[in-house]
Amino acid sequence: MSHTINAVLLTLLFILAPFKALAFQDTYIIGAGDKIQISVYGEEELSIEELYINNSGKFEYPYLGELVAINKTPEQLKNEITNGLRGDYLISPKVRVSITEFRSIYVNGEVKKPGGYEYQPGLTVDKAIALAGGFTDRAARSKISISQAGSESKNRVKLSSKVLPGDIIVIEQSFF
Repeated sequence: MSHTINAVLLTLLFILAPFKALAFQDTYIIGAGDKIQISVYGEEELSIEELYINNSGKFEYPYLGELVAINKTPEQLKNEITNGLRGDYLISPKVRVSITEFRSIYVNGEVKKPGGYEYQPGLTVDKAIALAGGFTDRAARSKISISQAGSESKNRVKLSSKVLPGDIIVIEQSFF
């Protein structure tokens, strides 16, 4: 009986996981270092398989010229492209904008493998530390801070705190 319940729960997790990622994409703000995909149904020449967003956030799009992706959600960018193509170019364009790769997070200080790691939705500080090989013997496990991308300030955080793309996590050294 318990095997059946476990199988049902696992099936539900696999079914619901894509919805969590989709919900995340509705609120996610595109930033420098992200890679996006733009698909226009039935219009291969208007689709872009992979587009790296640089620091300017600008890119050239067919017929519409220069567009800015940075500081917009995928939904906002999709609406901008849809509205730009509607009328003169297409009657009813079906556009999809999705994140294919998130910008990196960085884990520095007293971890075994400091460096940049690909962000994943749902990432927490403890998971990021695990990606970086775990704490060193000299790590101050209660002195962990995060600086948000583009911000000078550091905020003390707990191991369960959420991590956002572009965050820099610093684990300080203990004195004992």
